[in-house]
Amino acid sequence: MIGSVLYFFQEKLLFMPSRLAQNYQYQFYHDFEELFLKTDESTSINALHFKAKNPKGVILYFHGNAGDLSRWGTIAEYFVLQQYDVFIMDYRTYGKSTGKLSEEALYKDAQYCYDFLLEQYSENQITLYGRSLGTGIASYLVSKNNPKQLILETPYYSILDVAKDRFPMLPVKQVLKYHFPTYQFLPKSECPITIIHGTDDAVVPYASGKKLSELHIENLSFVTVEGAAHNNLIEFEDYHKTIQTILN
Repeated sequence: MIGSVLYFFQEKLLFMPSRLAQNYQYQFYHDFEELFLKTDESTSINALHFKAKNPKGVILYFHGNAGDLSRWGTIAEYFVLQQYDVFIMDYRTYGKSTGKLSEEALYKDAQYCYDFLLEQYSENQITLYGRSLGTGIASYLVSKNNPKQLILETPYYSILDVAKDRFPMLPVKQVLKYHFPTYQFLPKSECPITIIHGTDDAVVPYASGKKLSELHIENLSFVTVEGAAHNNLIEFEDYHKTIQTILN
């Protein structure tokens, strides 16, 4: 019975979107362009493309599982301050984006955004950045493409790995519709990978992210931020030093 409930309600546990009116007007400190991308006939993906002065490249940013671009756009502006253009989309059902959610659909939309950027940037100018939920999507992209680098903030070994930790008494393997097997994607990467994870993360366990560093990937660096939780890495100097080093 409990397993059945988990099966039917797992999307509500995994995805926590907030909606925006289609005429909502974004307001940010930096210049940006708002876009609507038709990734298929029934889907419109709302995205923001921030523009930096004399950019060093572009960051394709995949955000966490809660909120919408009115929040995540502000978070992404941190990277504009590092002199990077930033492209960030809202997943289906988030913000102004429409379409039916599925794991394959998220991968498809991500690849569409990547291809969109390739019309404006060379591939060695593209940095992929995933945060929390978005780390699995960014990791999928790096397994199919060859960007400059991949940065993962608070990533998981897989959604199954996190679900087992959250619901140890339930048959999660049998009922999960979403897998996001980051551990399968990363070994296929040819670019440098940087993982940043806090030791006090209560959402995605530090141990789940740390397992990715044990895959024996030659170009992978794992940065431990002592005392950091899931949503406050930016409050720690180790995070800033890491970002500034790899982006500069």
